[in-house]
Amino acid sequence: MQQSAPPEFIRLAAHPVRWRLLTELARGDHRVRELVARVDEPQNVVSYHLRLLRDGGLVTSNRSSFDARDSYYHLDLDRCGDGLAAGGAALHPALRRDGTAPLPGGVVPVSVLFVCTGNSTRSPIAEALLRHRAGGGVTVASAGSRPKEGLHPHAVRVLREVFGIDVGDQRPRHLDAVAGHGFDHVITLCDRARESCPEFPDHPRYAHWSIPDPDAASYPAFRHTAADIDTRVRHLVPVLASTDRTATDRSEVHP
Repeated sequence: MQQSAPPEFIRLAAHPVRWRLLTELARGDHRVRELVARVDEPQNVVSYHLRLLRDGGLVTSNRSSFDARDSYYHLDLDRCGDGLAAGGAALHPALRRDGTAPLPGGVVPVSVLFVCTGNSTRSPIAEALLRHRAGGGVTVASAGSRPKEGLHPHAVRVLREVFGIDVGDQRPRHLDAVAGHGFDHVITLCDRARESCPEFPDHPRYAHWSIPDPDAASYPAFRHTAADIDTRVRHLVPVLASTDRTATDRSEVHP
């Protein structure tokens, strides 16, 4: 009997180095040199396996808006989820999964801070979407290292038109306004803010989402940015549900 080849996701993820890269990228976006240190492999080896993951559609990369010589790698969790589901269905029909896995029924009351430079587009969108997705189970805030005068009109519009969320009365605020607060998770959404994000008390878990600023772009770019953030937020909610409030390390939260 002829054996069928394993599904593409299983083949890609099965390699030990690629699995370790996927695991690290599941925690947040990283540059190549950071991945080299985390998986303890030479840069040429890491770059080779990143290329295979990118060719397979599991990983994407964006130029850093802080330093154009750098690129951040990002794991496409939706593609990974689809790949896992297809792998299960290929193994046995009983493992076929239709639709997406439900979010947990109750989210523990954890606190999350989203940070970007201007606090006018990316971080307030993330704040609004997490509050919308998690309901009362999460305390969420956003701030900026150099806040602008007001929210970008396209950010207000996309939240209202696509998600039914009204943030018209919200105003950007400076990181200094939340500097003394304790958070369980601190997530930066722009590369510049990641480099300047201050330390917070109570040892929060840090993560970085490298999302380009659509500030100078047209409204469709804002819809794309909001969709990207919403995908990450949806994958964040189950992680918040399992957050250990007694943790004292600075491990990174999965996006």
